[in-house]
Amino acid sequence: MITNNPGHLKGFSYSGRHRYSLTFCTSARRPLFADGAVVEMVVRQLVRTASEEQFSVIAYCFMPDHLHLLIEGTSDDSNGKRFITQFKRCSGSCYSQERQETLWRRYGFEHVLGDDETTLEVVRYIFGNPVRAGLVSTVEEYPYVGSLESELEDLIEAGQLSR
Repeated sequence: MITNNPGHLKGFSYSGRHRYSLTFCTSARRPLFADGAVVEMVVRQLVRTASEEQFSVIAYCFMPDHLHLLIEGTSDDSNGKRFITQFKRCSGSCYSQERQETLWRRYGFEHVLGDDETTLEVVRYIFGNPVRAGLVSTVEEYPYVGSLESELEDLIEAGQLSR
């Protein structure tokens, strides 16, 4: 189930223990995530939002001008729409206060994973982005990938992403 800009899935509640693959682009597709300090600030807001909204962040990858996330609700009260709104609002506000610029494009891309889609497939796709873009030869070389749930090495090994 992939949504197109600007809407969400019609008839889908977004509440509960669903998995989401999300992509958010920076405003004007500027390469803001080439700056480690910006990535750190956004990760802090990611940690905060995930905790408050009851989501696990299985994988993330900050490309220079966009962010890939794989998240999963950890409670029946988890709400994907609320996570998206809160994360973008909080990280955007912090960035704006620091830099007096807009961080995010208004809309992003979301995909609610179906039962037939494995988490590992999506992790493999997310972590493969910097390699496919020619930024690095192996995912281990890229500083802006990770997980808030697992050690990066364990995910790399499980996905047989490189080596």
